[in-house]
Amino acid sequence: MAETSITLGGVALVGCGSATPAQRISNDQLGQRVDTNDSWIRSRTGISARHVIGPDETLTGLSHQAAANALRMAGWESESIDLILLATSTPDDLFGSAPQLQAILGAQKAVAFDLTAACSGFLFALVTAAQFLRTGAMRRALVIGADQLSRWVDWDDRRSCVLFGDGAGAVALEATSPDQNGLLGFQLKSDGSRGDCLNLPQVQNYLSLVAGNSHQQGGFKPIQMNGQEVYKFAVREVPTILQSLLKATNTKPESLDWLLLHQANQRILDAVADRFAIPQAKVLSNLAEYGNTSAATIPLMLDEAVQDERIKPGQLIASSGFGAGLSWGAALIRWQGPA
Repeated sequence: MAETSITLGGVALVGCGSATPAQRISNDQLGQRVDTNDSWIRSRTGISARHVIGPDETLTGLSHQAAANALRMAGWESESIDLILLATSTPDDLFGSAPQLQAILGAQKAVAFDLTAACSGFLFALVTAAQFLRTGAMRRALVIGADQLSRWVDWDDRRSCVLFGDGAGAVALEATSPDQNGLLGFQLKSDGSRGDCLNLPQVQNYLSLVAGNSHQQGGFKPIQMNGQEVYKFAVREVPTILQSLLKATNTKPESLDWLLLHQANQRILDAVADRFAIPQAKVLSNLAEYGNTSAATIPLMLDEAVQDERIKPGQLIASSGFGAGLSWGAALIRWQGPA
């Protein structure tokens, strides 16, 4: 039998957008609630502030703002979108917030669903959306990374509450020819055996149902994290997967224009850059202002750097997301921008 081959198309990143809550909580303000201070937080994490969703905002609303901004940059009408992927672990609706986002955007032709992979979520969603486009099944996709971790943080635990904030970021992807491909390679990994290092577990609360039977009441505990183990995981696995990806794509570290990592801790960013001898000037970071916004960190940082013209069309970006699951991944991206 003769073998057949499938020719895959390319994916172009043609727009981005972001949105953050109006409420800004500085380290000094947080120190009014828990026993901490600005110097302690900044020296250990690099974080100076975080933004927190308030009474007049929602995660879906932030996601809409970010997505609308990405559409505007791409120059798309909402009716032209085929796919909306919302990467989030904290939806407004546990059944999924992407369909509501689709309705608000007026993207009647788009299929929309949530994808949950915590802090790796945006990268996982980006790769997932790209597969629909590369096969020709769809033409245009919006990928949004958004999280509201503030609703699941124990704000009286100074070890964890200093780390997290809320935000949303989005990218517009378009199918293109193979020679214009902007997703040059990727690798994704999971290790559930280490999942208890960082999780958001259910509350084990059972109530009487009928005649000696019981049911579990819905609800979750605050974020549970072993900070030391998560840090060791990140500084070990992120350089390893990036090295593997660069080797697989025949890419030398010195050819990278930017290193765009999940914004979890400045020490992690510094450690990965040192491993590859990448100058700090090429390491993108907005951790000081926003903290860890989970699935939003990478697209939020991307949009900021595109808006201030640090990232220019044609530049090469190595990105890595990592976090709960445990899950981690890497992608080699060439930013094209709008046509």
